[in-house]
Amino acid sequence: MNIFKTPEGYLYSNKALLALFIPLLIEYALEFCVGLADSIMVASLGEAAISGVSLVDFLIQLLIFSFSALATGGAVVAGQYLGDKQIQKAQNSATQLIWFSTILSIILMIIVIILRQFIIGVLFGQIEADVWWNADIYLYIVALSIPFLAIYNVGAAIFRTTNNAALPMQILLVCDVLNIIGNAFCIYYLGWNVQGVAIPTVISRMLAAILILYFAIDEDYKLHITRTFKHKFDQDMLRKVLHVGIPYGIENGLFQLGRILVLSLVSTFGTMAIAANSVGYAIGIFSVLPGFAINLGLTAVISNCVGANDYKQARYYNKKCLIIVIISHIIINLIIFALLPIILNIYNLSAQTAVMTTEMVIWHGIFAIIIWPLSFTLPATFRGAGDSKSVMYISLAVMFTCRILLSYIIADWMGVGVFGTWIAMFIDWYVRAGIYIYRYFSNKWTEYRVV
Repeated sequence: MNIFKTPEGYLYSNKALLALFIPLLIEYALEFCVGLADSIMVASLGEAAISGVSLVDFLIQLLIFSFSALATGGAVVAGQYLGDKQIQKAQNSATQLIWFSTILSIILMIIVIILRQFIIGVLFGQIEADVWWNADIYLYIVALSIPFLAIYNVGAAIFRTTNNAALPMQILLVCDVLNIIGNAFCIYYLGWNVQGVAIPTVISRMLAAILILYFAIDEDYKLHITRTFKHKFDQDMLRKVLHVGIPYGIENGLFQLGRILVLSLVSTFGTMAIAANSVGYAIGIFSVLPGFAINLGLTAVISNCVGANDYKQARYYNKKCLIIVIISHIIINLIIFALLPIILNIYNLSAQTAVMTTEMVIWHGIFAIIIWPLSFTLPATFRGAGDSKSVMYISLAVMFTCRILLSYIIADWMGVGVFGTWIAMFIDWYVRAGIYIYRYFSNKWTEYRVV
């Protein structure tokens, strides 16, 4: 079978896949570009400021990925209902998801604001005083955006399920442009410190949440959310949504927590190591940007195939998307390698910090091509089929044994330093790839249909 020529009668033509993947790619690129622009502007405030902001951003990323995972996992249920032509149940599942995520996010916001100094102390207790000061102020403000993050992620996942990834992308484009303009105005014109990044971020996320809700409650939309200020949870439906969403959310949340635990080790190597690690991550994340975007779309595609009880199509789209991810990663990493000296010059890092960052970015890009797709695109297929618990167990087991334990052994005990945490991450990718390949060909993932 020609993998690039879609068979007659299949659910997603090449044009439909492009209509799903390209807006997702643009959306992710916008998100990462805002992060890159933020870090460049914060860098003008000094290494203590960029270190404090980057530490908190790792914590906020934990929440972002958790809500994104919960939303994507919950949307799997809606997608399977759509594939099975049960439109009303698909709408009900979307409504259950938005209410649950909103309530949970408000609770988490309150907890983070009240316990923020305790959280910083536990996770990054050995950081220098000026780094601590910046981290505390930044976390206090950006924590207010947690409910808006949850609402936007749920709304975006719902629209992707109906193959409408363009609307969330357009919303994010407007909000991210306003965010960058606001950051530049507050930092360069008003002369604010980290508040100049935090406040525009909260405002832009609030606007994104309001806009996505406005379109999601439109009754003309196929998967609209019920418009009400009171809600009674449908326990059976919510159970199905959480059956997929919670494991994925826990997996992503604990995965990001694992990164934070590793970051607490990085913080012991000094401000230079923290700065190199944060800049390396900000640049290196672009090397897997296509994969992140395509994985989100692939989960929606697989959920519709499984809802139609067509696993032949599911396998076809899994293989096709793996090849697309690999090709995309080759292209984007060649671009990153070519532009890396220019990018590092913009950051105005010290010579030693720049050398450390370069090593991280180059190796990250290499492994992003040869192993990342098998480690992270395969489980996107499993989740779309409803097999999220197994993915969670595998991911967490590998993370704690490889990513965290080996980070301390290689970076600290063996004396490799901050790059030792990156070596542990690459080993983590290889181990999980081997396990996921075995699970795919065992066909166990085909036994977990939700509806």
